[in-house]
Amino acid sequence: MSVWDQVVGQDEVVATLRDAVLASRQADGAAAARAMTHAWLITGPPGSGRSVAARAFAAALQCTDPAEPGCGRCHGCATALAGTHADVTLISTEKVTFLIEEIRPLVSQAQRAPSQGRWRVMLMEDADRMVERTSNVLLKAIEEPPPRTVWLLCAPSPEDVLTTIRSRCRAVHLRVPDPRAVADLLVRRDGLDPDVALASARAAQSHVGLARRLARDPEARQRRRRLLSVPAGIRGVGDAVLAAAELIETASADAKAATEERDAAEKAELLRNLGADAGTRLPPALRGQVKQLEEDQKRRATRAQRDVLDRAMVDLLSLYRDVLVVQLGADVELVNTDLADEVRRLAAGTTPEQTVRRMDAVGVARERLAANVAPLLAVEAMMVALRPQG
Repeated sequence: MSVWDQVVGQDEVVATLRDAVLASRQADGAAAARAMTHAWLITGPPGSGRSVAARAFAAALQCTDPAEPGCGRCHGCATALAGTHADVTLISTEKVTFLIEEIRPLVSQAQRAPSQGRWRVMLMEDADRMVERTSNVLLKAIEEPPPRTVWLLCAPSPEDVLTTIRSRCRAVHLRVPDPRAVADLLVRRDGLDPDVALASARAAQSHVGLARRLARDPEARQRRRRLLSVPAGIRGVGDAVLAAAELIETASADAKAATEERDAAEKAELLRNLGADAGTRLPPALRGQVKQLEEDQKRRATRAQRDVLDRAMVDLLSLYRDVLVVQLGADVELVNTDLADEVRRLAAGTTPEQTVRRMDAVGVARERLAANVAPLLAVEAMMVALRPQG
C-alpha cells in the first residue's frame, strides 16, 4: 500500500509531490530544481488532509525503494509515517500558539545533515499558530537552509502564514475531498459499515478524522444531533443564554475528558523524574518545573475547549447551509441527511435572508473565539442572534 493511498481526493497535489520526490533523486539540474524545493507550504481547509499529505511526502522523500518512491513498505516509509524516523521531525502544538522557545531549537536542528535518510525533514503541522515574532525566528532557517533540509509547513490558508515566510515556500493547496472518497477509505481501511461511513463523511464535511470518529462512536453522533437540535428550541433571549451555557459546559467537559488523564500521567512522570512523591511538599528549586508543566497543561486545555467549540460552530454552519439549500431549491446534497425533516421545518419557518444572517452570526462567533474573546460571551451573542426574529 503506497503512502499516497491515505491522501484522499487530492490527485493533483499527489502528482506534484510525487514529481518532487522523483526530482529529488535526480542529479542536480534546472528541471530538478523546479520540481523540488527546500520549503513547502501545504494549505487546505480543515479535514482536507494537510498533515496526511505532508507525512506522505516526508515518507516518500525517505523511501529506500529505488523503483517506487513512497512504496509504504520499506523501513524509511514505515518509520516516517509512524513519526519515529531519525531525520523526520514532527512539530505541532496543543497550545493556542507556539512559544518562541519551542522554535529556536528547531532552527538549530534543521542545520544538521541527515543521519540516516536522504533528507532532514522539518514538518510543522500548525504553522498558522505562530505569532509574528516566532515566525521571524523561523524565517532565517527557511531563507538559508542546508542543501539536504526541507521544511513542510501546514496551514489552513496562505494568509495564515507571515508574508515573508509564504514568499519563500512553494505552495500546494488541497481541496475538500468528495464524501464518497472519504467513506470508501473508512470502509477499506477501518472496515466500517458503508452507509454509516457515508453519512459520517457528509456530517464531518469530508474531514477524515472526524468522519472516522463519528462512524465509530454512536455517542459522538448523538451529541452532534443534540447540538443541531438547539436552534429549533431557541424562542427568546432566555433560551439563548441557557443554550450557550450548556454548550460551554459540554465543551469544557469534553476538553477535560480529553486532557485529564494525560495531565495526571505527565505530572506523575515529572514528579518521579524529580525523585518526589505525589502529595509531598517540593523544595523551592523544583517547584518551578511543576508550575511550568501546569501552565502548559492549562494552555492545552484552553486550546482543546476552543477546538471543541469551533467544531460545534462548524456543525451549526452546516445546518444553516442545508436550510439555505432547501430555501433556494438548490440541486445539491444535504450535509445532514439524517436531519432532513428538521432542516425542512427550519427552512419553512424562516427566509433565506434570515438564514444568511444566522450564518454570519456563527462566523462572527468563530472570529471572536480566535481573537481570545471570553468563550461564554461569544457563544451567548451567537445564540441570541439565532433566535426567531419578528
